[in-house]
Amino acid sequence: MLAAFWSTVWPYLAGAVVLGGAGAAAGWLRRTDRLVRGRKRQWREEDAIRTGHRSLAAVDAMSWQDFERYVAQLCRRDGCTDVEVSGKSGDLGADVVATLADGRRLVVQCKHYAPHRYVPSGDMQKFVGTAWLHHKADVAVFVATCPFSKPALALAVQHGILALHRDLLGQWNTGTPLPALLSLNGTGQGDRAHRQCRRDTYRSS
Repeated sequence: MLAAFWSTVWPYLAGAVVLGGAGAAAGWLRRTDRLVRGRKRQWREEDAIRTGHRSLAAVDAMSWQDFERYVAQLCRRDGCTDVEVSGKSGDLGADVVATLADGRRLVVQCKHYAPHRYVPSGDMQKFVGTAWLHHKADVAVFVATCPFSKPALALAVQHGILALHRDLLGQWNTGTPLPALLSLNGTGQGDRAHRQCRRDTYRSS
């Protein structure tokens, strides 16, 4: 009787085992494929940063979270260690924190704005109020995908914050190391005609 029961049941058990194994194998293959694709994507992104092949148009197409991660990757490229990305609101201006190659503490505020906009003085005021006292920065950088308003730029220069506007971001993106940009604070935004041309180009694209 037991033999008859087993002869009836075992094909179903064997089938269940086979199906379970096939399902597990398929799940493993899907996970492996995702990991491989993710590593390839990360490699391409890091290679684009190393070689300066990422365009500012590609940066404009990022989400603000991707932009913060992109800035963190640029910091790593330039020899920074202990690089951390906040990735959330309420960080009091410290979107990226890191240690520069010479040991100084770096605090970065990131703003992913449309190229035709300006960083207002209010944004800079907030960062001035937290970068040195709250975050204990040795080097404070405000990086944006657009220019800074004149009051915002004046505040940055007055308080020793690197206002890394769109033109300087383009230089950083194409390989100029961050420490080399510190002495350029307050320069490089171009004249009024240059900025109007940039706005017209963005609006027509």
